[in-house]
Amino acid sequence: MPNPGSGPLSPPGPVGDAPQRLRGGVLGMADIAAATMANVGPAMSFFFGFAFLATTAGVASPLTILAAGIAVALLGNTLAEFSRAHPSAGSFITFVGKTFGPVSAVTTALLAALGYIIAMAGVISISGGFVQITLHHYTGVDLPWIIWTLLLTGVAVALMLRGVVVSTKWAGYFFGAEMLVLVVVSVAALVEHRGELSFDPFLPSHISDGFKGLAAGFPLAVYLFIGWENSAALAEETENPRHNVGRAVFSSVAIMTVSYILFAYATVTGFGYDVTRLGASRIPFIEVAHDTLGVLAFLAYLGGLTSTLGVLIAGINSQARLVFNAGREGLLPSFFGYVHPIRRTPNKAIITFTATALLIIGGWALGHLLGSSGDSMNPVVFFTESSTLGAILILLVYLASNIALPLYYRRYRPQEFRVIRHLLLPALGTVAILVPLYYLAKPGQPAPYNWFPYAAIAALLAAVGYAALLVRRDPTLAERVGSIVADAD
Repeated sequence: MPNPGSGPLSPPGPVGDAPQRLRGGVLGMADIAAATMANVGPAMSFFFGFAFLATTAGVASPLTILAAGIAVALLGNTLAEFSRAHPSAGSFITFVGKTFGPVSAVTTALLAALGYIIAMAGVISISGGFVQITLHHYTGVDLPWIIWTLLLTGVAVALMLRGVVVSTKWAGYFFGAEMLVLVVVSVAALVEHRGELSFDPFLPSHISDGFKGLAAGFPLAVYLFIGWENSAALAEETENPRHNVGRAVFSSVAIMTVSYILFAYATVTGFGYDVTRLGASRIPFIEVAHDTLGVLAFLAYLGGLTSTLGVLIAGINSQARLVFNAGREGLLPSFFGYVHPIRRTPNKAIITFTATALLIIGGWALGHLLGSSGDSMNPVVFFTESSTLGAILILLVYLASNIALPLYYRRYRPQEFRVIRHLLLPALGTVAILVPLYYLAKPGQPAPYNWFPYAAIAALLAAVGYAALLVRRDPTLAERVGSIVADAD
């Protein structure tokens, strides 16, 4: 097989003597860590997620974030251990497939692709929605958000098609800008309210309804971290992926956990510990920025704008690579397994992933227009709805990966099996996933959330049925699952 970054090009398609490869070893640990945190999008996630979290968990909502950070770190252990043994652009798809076989690989590929595309549709819509909010606030201009969505998405795709190094660097720059703004506003708010500082947000007794409140807010707190797995899909393009992927995962989760706790503490303090008023705010953090910085609050809006761009680039970049690898290995149509002959980017997977997300936005908007209310779609509301549905599917993939880890090491690497890393931690990770799954799927939720669990079950059954038929038609599929290792020559 030729070197990923040089030598003769392989023919298009995932099946054949020389599957196409991405450009190897061009990203360092700092690159993929920055891309991972850009994918998390702390400004965007916190701006639109914290009001509900604070309403649910109460003054001590920072403790809910801490619990979510620990849970995500448990999931990070699973990803790091799999990547150390078998680094692959296929990430969870490869890990589950190598453990349970080709039917599970195809099922995971479909669920992961669908879950990530639905979730990314919300990000794409909110990118334009936030521009609309910002411009209307400062200029009174109220152009439709879809115009800005299409413009920003086009810019993001153009950067991704230029190459992984260029797009990852830009995602890192956008992340750096948003983090600078978030930290400055948070510190300024704490200084402004220094006479009111209290340890109440860190006391379990101040969580609304005790453990019930913590558990109810836990799913959204976990969703604040979605994107933490970004680095694994970049393994093929990363230098020393067996070690750097794990390092990027843990460093990113640690930085995001500490940062979110700071932002949450500053926001709760800025509202005088009044979670009712905080929950009624459209974007609480920006309101705190206005109260603290006055005219300089536009920096908070700027942080939100750079955050949406960073998430667009980093999220589509990594998630499209899961689709690409699945196409390359024959789990999905071979069309997705194409690599640009010069830039070595999975162009068809990137474009198709993005186009499908835009179609979902269009279909959702059409449903609003044809529905009983006949109103237009609100991008902020759609972000919450699509994020919830996508999260259910993605959590199922996380769940399968945690169950797979101990079985994989016992079967394929028994000499390396360790009880804590390969059994205890993934077992705790499984429990951590079941909590948000329960609260996202429990009965009695308002529409459209009440039908999301049924949609997820239907998607799971359809994926299993399709996978069984595909494997029966192509028995060689089992040999191709996980056949392309990221650091293989």
